Amino acid sequence: MSQLLRVQNFCVSTDGFGAGEGQSLERPFGHADPADLVSWAGATASWPNRTEPGGSRGLDDYFTRDFTRNIGAEIMGRNKFGPQRGPWKNLDWTGWWGENPPFHTPVFVLTHHHRPSFTLADTTFHFLDATPAEALQRARDAAGGKDVRLGGGVTTIRQFVEADLVDTMHVAVAPVELGRGERLWTSADDLLDRFHFESVPSPSGVTHLLFWRR
Repeated sequence: MSQLLRVQNFCVSTDGFGAGEGQSLERPFGHADPADLVSWAGATASWPNRTEPGGSRGLDDYFTRDFTRNIGAEIMGRNKFGPQRGPWKNLDWTGWWGENPPFHTPVFVLTHHHRPSFTLADTTFHFLDATPAEALQRARDAAGGKDVRLGGGVTTIRQFVEADLVDTMHVAVAPVELGRGERLWTSADDLLDRFHFESVPSPSGVTHLLFWRR
């Protein structure tokens, strides 16, 4: 089976926003409260950032458990890596995740500005000025035959969808409206020309949307 490009556990509001307006170092989701978008995942036993035992099982946990299944590399946009823009002025900044990022694979960050690769724990970050197709080929080469996860943010996912490179997507719709920010879609129906689609409501209040290529 060929290597898939998968969007996993990407969270949006009911009005389609994946992040709020005004992202900064102190507020990675801008004006949005990240708990409103991702608390469903943080409550599960398989949440990648969990440091203590416990957490819920069931439908939500199935999706957080799937986050790492057969993933050999990740692609993300610069906006997911951090709030800086333009040339890299502070190479001491190594992302939102501290000394032990939750990826545990090579990560390819899309940027128009050169920055040397670096490694934290078992995650190596590489910085690419590349088209979506070029970045995907680099990630597939590094993934050792496993799938590649497309981590976001919104602009990056839209670019890869529009390039017809995404094979499957899991998007969790949280029961909150943001009103403004980075918008993935006006309606999930916008993607029906490219994907088959299934909606699965969860007792936690989120709705899991599953897309797979036509």
